[in-house]
Amino acid sequence: MNEIIKAKGRRGGRKAMMAMRAAPLVEDKRPIVPGMTSGSFRPLSDSDIKNIHEAALNVLETIGFSDAIPTCIEAVTTLGGFVNEAGRLCFPRALVEDVLTYANRDFTLFGQDPKHDLHPQGTRVYFGTGGAAVHIVDPVSGDYRDSQLADLYNMARLVDSLDNIHYFQRTAVPRDMITGHDLDINTLYASVSGTSKHVGTSFVNPDHVSEALEILHAIAGGEDKWRARPFVSQSNCFVVPPLKFAQESCQCLEVAVHGGMTVLLLSAGQAGATAPASLAGAVTQAVAECLAGLVYVNAIKKGAPAIFGTWPFVSDLRTGAMSGGSPEQALLSSACAQMGNFYDLPTGAASGMSDSKIPDSQSGSEKGYSHALIGNSGANLIYESAGMHASLLGACLESFVIDNDTIGAALRTIRGITTDPASLSVDVMRDVCLNGPGHYLGSEQTLTLMETDFVYPAVGDRSSPNQWEESLRPTALSNAIIKTKQILESHYPSHISPDVDKDLRKRFDIKLDRNLMQPNT
Repeated sequence: MNEIIKAKGRRGGRKAMMAMRAAPLVEDKRPIVPGMTSGSFRPLSDSDIKNIHEAALNVLETIGFSDAIPTCIEAVTTLGGFVNEAGRLCFPRALVEDVLTYANRDFTLFGQDPKHDLHPQGTRVYFGTGGAAVHIVDPVSGDYRDSQLADLYNMARLVDSLDNIHYFQRTAVPRDMITGHDLDINTLYASVSGTSKHVGTSFVNPDHVSEALEILHAIAGGEDKWRARPFVSQSNCFVVPPLKFAQESCQCLEVAVHGGMTVLLLSAGQAGATAPASLAGAVTQAVAECLAGLVYVNAIKKGAPAIFGTWPFVSDLRTGAMSGGSPEQALLSSACAQMGNFYDLPTGAASGMSDSKIPDSQSGSEKGYSHALIGNSGANLIYESAGMHASLLGACLESFVIDNDTIGAALRTIRGITTDPASLSVDVMRDVCLNGPGHYLGSEQTLTLMETDFVYPAVGDRSSPNQWEESLRPTALSNAIIKTKQILESHYPSHISPDVDKDLRKRFDIKLDRNLMQPNT
């Protein structure tokens, strides 16, 4: 009889535990949190790292960069760079090594809400978005359509509510934005309106950066408050691989640096096309290009915050097309993370750029192994990690929700296993085996660790076949469709006040429909 009573109690307790699990844990009790330290996956040996470093310094000093703009040449040559007989701007070894001694390694990527502040130092890791998709894919039909500004705003709202995605990098290039000015100003505003997490975005014209800074000053409450907590960073493809400066992007970079905006220095060569097909060569070129960018930023303003954004991509050498979901991509990004760790620089890498066109098994496998490897490589900021398909050409709203689960699982592998005396559980084994029921189901340790050490998917299904059948055979996708709809029908961020929004709409050409920013009434 006592066993029956205990069993009934356990069944009632199970419901209580399920209810407890549904409630969010306080930050210090969660099994995964932003900024955990990683670095256990090391595709490069110490000698490999040294070889790449030496080769990159050789490239910088003896090959150099073409198409530097006059202000870049002036700034870099003032520090000790030189223009060679071929007209290429070169970076002597001593100059690069000197800048590496004082480059800023201790900056914060601020959120509009301080609870979302990121600290990309050491091997702390954060997952975020990115991708600049020009299409939105329907997850059921597989139909692709042009992306719209409203889609970008909705993606930001989703990220704002998904715990495992820590910052929002602009994920789409809305096709309803006609001019470059429309694109730059409105994607910025849609992003910062949709989330209070840190935002990264891009610009095509330096004048647009200046105008964007005016908007950000207004949202922050003044230029001084913006400079104290800059909550937007600029993603800047300052170089056109191989080893050629992108002149207009360089102009945008200079405005951002002077305006107090952190710059993500992006080198995005494609192995076999705009970077060597050799994986080591692709990493070497990316490292050389980003080191040049680091010197450039510090020549403009010593100690200006910059992210080491080595992003070499992979070509499918049979076709020349980009292959973001390939295992070679995971290796390249992981190796680049190691190089950033070698320099002790805040480092960004790319992961999750599935080649699949829809959220299917291919997408899940490509994102799964990419996130696990790159997440454990020591990269500080992992971009492109949610929502992306077709090697960044497409985005799917429901995939943000699915990928939030995948990122959570990867984060759990990053946390690893604790082996302190309590975790080794000898006393627990002794009690269960000598004094207890011979199992651990009801032990105090099990009940405690089920929440603090184990991660549970939000949309992934773990039910038994019978339960699954009774629930009408749900899938991760069907659950994600429901959850995405729930979020978008209920989550309307209000961190930008109506008065500020109204003022900005008077002063700037804001095209995001105000009605989209509030619940339907």
